[in-house]
Amino acid sequence: MNTGPQAVFRALSDPTRREILVHLSDENLPVAEIAERFDISRTAINKHLAILEEGGLIRSQVRGRERLSELTPAPMKSALEWLGYFEQFWDSKLSKLQREIAKDMKEKKETSK
Repeated sequence: MNTGPQAVFRALSDPTRREILVHLSDENLPVAEIAERFDISRTAINKHLAILEEGGLIRSQVRGRERLSELTPAPMKSALEWLGYFEQFWDSKLSKLQREIAKDMKEKKETSK
């Protein structure tokens, strides 16, 4: 299982997989119950679950005849740390944008007098 940022981003790249994670954040679920919540085949759900498991975001365990999926959010930390590095760039860009907007508004006030 590769739980680095690349595997986590791959797992999170699909909206269905993100929605599965939301469902699993409430409770551990068997595959059949997850599949009932989507308009896609159980085979497709199994493929999504496999990718989530490869990314380390879920783990499965067999209980009787069911395979129960459980959220394991810890690997998301590597992706958050990677994204956090780029936060400094957004802060800088947003500060520049704010200054430009303020400058533009000031100029408009001065020209409307």
